[in-house]
Amino acid sequence: MTHASRDIPISVIVITQNEELSLPDCLRSLSRFSEVYVVDSDSTDRTLEIAEDLGAKPVSFAWNGEYPKKKQWALDTLPLSHDWVLLLDADERVSPALAAEFAAFVTDPGSAVAMDVQLRYSFLGTELKHGHLVEKRILINRRKCYYPPVDDLAVTNMWHVEGHYQPVCDGEVVSAATRLDHHDDDPLFGYFSRHNRYSDWEAYLRVHPEVRRAVAQNRTHQGKFFDRIPGKPLLFFLYAYFVRQGYRDGRAGFHYAVALSFYYWQIHVKAIELRHESGDHA
Repeated sequence: MTHASRDIPISVIVITQNEELSLPDCLRSLSRFSEVYVVDSDSTDRTLEIAEDLGAKPVSFAWNGEYPKKKQWALDTLPLSHDWVLLLDADERVSPALAAEFAAFVTDPGSAVAMDVQLRYSFLGTELKHGHLVEKRILINRRKCYYPPVDDLAVTNMWHVEGHYQPVCDGEVVSAATRLDHHDDDPLFGYFSRHNRYSDWEAYLRVHPEVRRAVAQNRTHQGKFFDRIPGKPLLFFLYAYFVRQGYRDGRAGFHYAVALSFYYWQIHVKAIELRHESGDHA
């Protein structure tokens, strides 16, 4: 990647931990962005070496078990050159079309202080064109947006990155017309391991309603809706596979809908376990 091509005035922060498989393609997709930081948590593979080789700025993050967590720490600590910041995971890639949309947006954002982007997800080697669509707030004005601390540090298997909620923004949030490519190069073991950890956090929210309410304020409209509906494992499968026509993606669409439904079942049964442990058998 040559620095001469870095014409988009956005600082990129890529969050990593043992991402040597996914990181190269992620970084190559960011060649137009002014600066790219890779904020890493104790990787034991070649993640940091790859970051440096491909022109990014590697930074090590050691979580102290408190807030701020990783993303907000990076926003607070790194010597960022720009107010506009793009927050990515290593398994995400910015297409030329999306990069161009970001460039046009930050040139004239109007009253907007953030942009939400839908993911173009690949599963089992197949790009999913139907089914459930995930939306994330990844482009933010760091002067107007932040990740609020929530009372979740007692979660079993707590981790160093903020949970599944969006940064709070003091201003308008708009949606991108182009999707963000998501290609997880890790085997399914890693996919299910992450869901196992995430479901611990979601289950904790369900037995701590005050924390759940605080988090719900910072989810997307879609996230708020799915957080409220009962019987989520079954209803989510019906929604993703039939209503959103996940069946049109063939075998991959079926297994993706099942995997997400199983994730919601994990949350449900873990919440039952937590209530049992606390003596609340409701």
